[in-house]
Amino acid sequence: MGKQIKVLVVDDSALVRQTLIDILNSDPGIIVVGSAADPLAAAEKMREVVPDVITLDIEMPRMDGLTFLRKLMSQHPIPVVICSSLAEEGDETTFRALEYGAVEIITKPKVGTKQFLEESRIRIIDAVRAAAQAKVRQISSSSVLKITPKLDADVMLAKAMPGAPNFRTTEKVVLVGASTGGTEALLTFLQALPLDCPGIAVVQHMPEHFTAAFAKRLDGICRVNVREAKDNDTLLRGQALIAPGSKHMLLKRSGTRYHVEVKDGPLVSRHRPSVDVLFRSGARYAGKNALGVIMTGMGDDGAKGMREMFDAGAYTIAQDEASCVVFGMPQEAIKHGGVHKVMPLTSIAAEVVRYCKA
Repeated sequence: MGKQIKVLVVDDSALVRQTLIDILNSDPGIIVVGSAADPLAAAEKMREVVPDVITLDIEMPRMDGLTFLRKLMSQHPIPVVICSSLAEEGDETTFRALEYGAVEIITKPKVGTKQFLEESRIRIIDAVRAAAQAKVRQISSSSVLKITPKLDADVMLAKAMPGAPNFRTTEKVVLVGASTGGTEALLTFLQALPLDCPGIAVVQHMPEHFTAAFAKRLDGICRVNVREAKDNDTLLRGQALIAPGSKHMLLKRSGTRYHVEVKDGPLVSRHRPSVDVLFRSGARYAGKNALGVIMTGMGDDGAKGMREMFDAGAYTIAQDEASCVVFGMPQEAIKHGGVHKVMPLTSIAAEVVRYCKA
């Protein structure tokens, strides 16, 4: 028996708590180590045992789930799966949960909750397993828990050969990667860009079906146009393309035209879309014409890809620790030696504009 994923269930409904406990404990790779009716009780439980994953309701007494999530991610980041009737696709509450660091959202109905949860057993278990990947790096071969191996960008695109031709044009492209806390960071970054900025391709770790609504929200706030990317979309000045959830996005080039390829594929660096995949494609097809930005996020997705961009002559920027919700991804990129400049979130847009004009 290998290591089990330890889960803490937080929900003010005793019926929901017991249903989730039964569902999760039915999987031999998962063990519920505690339950709580509100965040303050959850904090007490965590003094006894630190879970690998937390399932969290939003509407609860004494402290709401979003406030607890934000405090948790700023003090002791633990993967969180939101399970709430308030979290609906495209809803502001859902965006806040993702901004604060939730790794998965399960919307439960306002009526018939017990039946819904029982029918959603596989999805709930898969969500907890996926969330645990951000915490559990390795698992023994004897474990019954099936964790997808951590693959690199080789499964999607070959690495550019050293000394490969690098056709330079006057057009620059900006490639951005973010995860935990990235939705708010992207808003700050994109809001500060002028309408004539270079084309931008963004990978934000986000569940399927949420990226279109996220792009629409940004589009209504920012001067630049923002939309969810579709296969073969051209990268245009004054436009940002957001990779669809559960799809990889690659930069490609045809003559002087840059476009994106949106495609299926396995998890890379345990993510789909993967920042490593986008950055590798930038190194291969844009080289010195590319500018890479890595923002707040848990894990190391993007670190290897940014080093490849750096080696190909691209200019690279990492968000600094003070302005990150989680410093993981930028820190790993810095450790890999692929970062030219580390700077606060509020300074990145101006640096992008300065460099691209120069």
